[in-house]
Amino acid sequence: MRKALLVINCIILSIGNCGGPLIARLYFIHGGKRVWFSSWLQTAGCPIILLLIVSAYIYRSRTTHPTSENKLFYMEPPLFVASAVIGILTGLDNYLYSYGLSRLPVSTSSLIIASQLAFTAGFAFLLVKQKFSAYSINAVFLLTIGAGVLALHSDSDRPENEPNREYILGFVMTLAASALYGFILPLVELTYKKANQELSYALVMEIQMVMCLFATAFCTVGMLLNNDFKALGREAREFEVGKTKYYIVAICSAIVWQCFFLGGIGIVFCASSLLSGVVITVLLPVTEILAVIFYHEKFEAEKGVALALSLWGFLSYFYGDVKRMRKKKLALETQLESSVFPNRLDTIV
Repeated sequence: MRKALLVINCIILSIGNCGGPLIARLYFIHGGKRVWFSSWLQTAGCPIILLLIVSAYIYRSRTTHPTSENKLFYMEPPLFVASAVIGILTGLDNYLYSYGLSRLPVSTSSLIIASQLAFTAGFAFLLVKQKFSAYSINAVFLLTIGAGVLALHSDSDRPENEPNREYILGFVMTLAASALYGFILPLVELTYKKANQELSYALVMEIQMVMCLFATAFCTVGMLLNNDFKALGREAREFEVGKTKYYIVAICSAIVWQCFFLGGIGIVFCASSLLSGVVITVLLPVTEILAVIFYHEKFEAEKGVALALSLWGFLSYFYGDVKRMRKKKLALETQLESSVFPNRLDTIV
């Protein structure tokens, strides 16, 4: 069941990780200028999670034994507080990412986000004592070098009429978003480990909903302070492809980003924060290619080198993981054999 959940969450994450940045960039390309609004959209689709929770409750009511305890919400106060804190951090991360995406092409932003795996690995080691192999260390090193190559030659794809200062600030903000989300994933895993209650996927959805509620509240405050709510009507009318498509872009953005967050913490539940970071990074080349196809973004030699290093890092991690699983399986078989025939040699003698 856990393997099936892992596959489902990888698919959900793939939709959000590839579609989210493309739709968010579409908003900025056609005249959208509200960074707080773009940040707000990333978690404003949380009512979708509530629908899933209610559906799961109805399903349990019909299938479980009448004497079994069935509640709509299982979350206890300590876990609620932890989820709320992570939600506020997520809101801040959304703002950093949206600001960077408003200044940078999707392909460049995606390659910077690849450095997230290095931050995830470091914080996973500190927070949840994640064990590393030579292959995973090599993967983290290659991905970090790839982001560094891009940083040294980042000026060549600056959009027209974009001031150098704004472009550099967008680069820094995206890198900060990468670092912060690299901290959030292990923090979610630590919350799972420290929760004094049984974890289920239904509870994971509750955690996701609380995180998104507080992240949305954080961004709502930012929108109020920036007078975004007053300006949205005018921005919709002035949107280059029309008012109707403005709202379609906004709704699609909210839905697709929910796939990203639910898939991400779902993988943390099924496996680890490091694997969640790896899957996010693995999907970045797909996002880059889609950005080049749909938005005709430049793809210079520096991006090619960074992409090659990223792919090398992915292969290194997965090769190491396959070797680890084979070694674990062999050890398990040996242990099983010794338990079934503990005194085989004595019997022969």
